[in-house]
Amino acid sequence: MTQSNVLGSALVTGASSGIGAVYADRLAARGHALILAARDEARLNTLAAKLRAEHGVTVEVIRADLTAAADVAALEAKIAADPNISLVVNNAGAALMGAFLDNSPEKIDELIRLNVTSVARLTHAAAKAFVPRGRGTIVNISSVVGIAHEYGASVYGATKAFVTYLTQAVAHETAGTGVKLQAVLPGATRTEIWERSGRKVEDLDPDRTMDVDELVDAALAGLDKGELITIPSLPDPADWAGYQAARAVLLPNISKAHPAERYGVRKLVEA
Repeated sequence: MTQSNVLGSALVTGASSGIGAVYADRLAARGHALILAARDEARLNTLAAKLRAEHGVTVEVIRADLTAAADVAALEAKIAADPNISLVVNNAGAALMGAFLDNSPEKIDELIRLNVTSVARLTHAAAKAFVPRGRGTIVNISSVVGIAHEYGASVYGATKAFVTYLTQAVAHETAGTGVKLQAVLPGATRTEIWERSGRKVEDLDPDRTMDVDELVDAALAGLDKGELITIPSLPDPADWAGYQAARAVLLPNISKAHPAERYGVRKLVEA
């Protein structure tokens, strides 16, 4: 039995460049067979040939535009039909810069289809396939912008907040089934996403922008450690634990039968 048979196949979306391409390289080096999906089939084929030559793994290429429902459905069907798939990396995504009021409705809709709808559907497909088997891993690439509205990029940040929440909620729902989930929250990273959204990587603060190789290596280290949330640049995980603890303080009081007394609208209790 080959190493790739032991590890199973890894499906990586948005694999033609940037974070997805580095994930493909690192997972191939670990011995995973690969299924690479993206819109740019030529770049996928070039990457696939390189990974086959360097790592000796099987690489399948699927051209997919994840803003198109039919292409998302095709990947859902692939996940459902291929029992060798053991890892799904939902990396495909885009950014939408500029002020919210300057974003067109069409661009907003397209971003939500890519960053939200496709991630939700492929996470659902993977969880449906993995839970009955009692194993499998789902990695969703989110962003620190999703927990930091001060950074702007309103719609982009909101889509990434969705990805983080989805990952946490599905992990809670599937706890004890053997399925592992991870949300990776990068900060600014040197990838093509900047040019595609109208900005230049060269204009970013070099002290606050991570190389993509280091990002993926840290994300995989976090996965190996069993982290549900991985923020690659965060020095002390206790800071995230504190953030979660502060949130937990709110939970007993966020849904009650009456408004808090501070609003002065609570009904008098009849004697």
